[in-house]
Amino acid sequence: MHQPSPSPGSPDFGTAYSSLDEMAVGISLKAQHVRELMSSRPALGFLEIHAENYMGAGGAPHARLDALQEYPLSIHGVGLSLASERPLDATHLARLRTLCERHPPTSVSEHLAWAGHSGHFYNDLLPVPLTDAMLARVSDNLMQLQDTLGRQVLIENPAHYLRFDARELGAELIPETHFLTRLVERSGCGLLIDVNNVFVSAHNIGIDPAAWLESIPGHAVGEIHLAGHGEDTREGLLIDNHGAPVCDEVWALYADFINRIGPRPTLIEWDTQVPALEVLLGQTARAQTLLHSTRAQQLARSGEEGDR
Repeated sequence: MHQPSPSPGSPDFGTAYSSLDEMAVGISLKAQHVRELMSSRPALGFLEIHAENYMGAGGAPHARLDALQEYPLSIHGVGLSLASERPLDATHLARLRTLCERHPPTSVSEHLAWAGHSGHFYNDLLPVPLTDAMLARVSDNLMQLQDTLGRQVLIENPAHYLRFDARELGAELIPETHFLTRLVERSGCGLLIDVNNVFVSAHNIGIDPAAWLESIPGHAVGEIHLAGHGEDTREGLLIDNHGAPVCDEVWALYADFINRIGPRPTLIEWDTQVPALEVLLGQTARAQTLLHSTRAQQLARSGEEGDR
């Protein structure tokens, strides 16, 4: 059963809600792993799917979800284009609502990005100039999405490969963490923080990843994503390709982040050059170890405060 987003004015407005256990660690559901998941039933906190791959009326995709329905489900959208100038696609919204009704998820998420313009769809998550006008547009679209689904939606921070020029835009740019915080305050959404995207962006556009994460309001974070990345040596860029193990620097950022905000449901993303299931389970085990360490530290601090 999902939690509806609190009403504006409520003290809980902008607090992330999830029926996932805060210690849950999951993986993206891939067709090549389904048979092994069905036979071995590993201890996973949840499975994530990309919504657009499951918007058909039936067939193998839905059969996979039916066979694995014992696992909590996270539905992650990649094509709604919340930052586009065009209105949200009514057909896409209806299909997403139908998917959520057919396979009730524990959480629903989308990206702070755009993917379509003038009737054309681009198979990518394209960058957004973070201005007041964009904040109003994304907030309006996000509230429409949440009203359609009758639930809170988590918004993911994208990876960045370029900086916008405020002079060329003719508008003042809002720092990304401030933009996300104001988006939470205006729409009542939650946040999905992709730590690898923060690390990739830090390398590409010269931000401090630790300071970025420190600026995120912990109460708004409903889920965390971890992934690997590649490198474009010609351009000197890191690429968020979800095709490698999580690097040590991202693990360190993740550990510091959850130590500040507390444990959160965590997903290991691996979408290209997908390895054997046992490799993914090795990554989930490492995340689980860090979550348990954070929980132990919290309990120890609570005990020390209680003894004072």
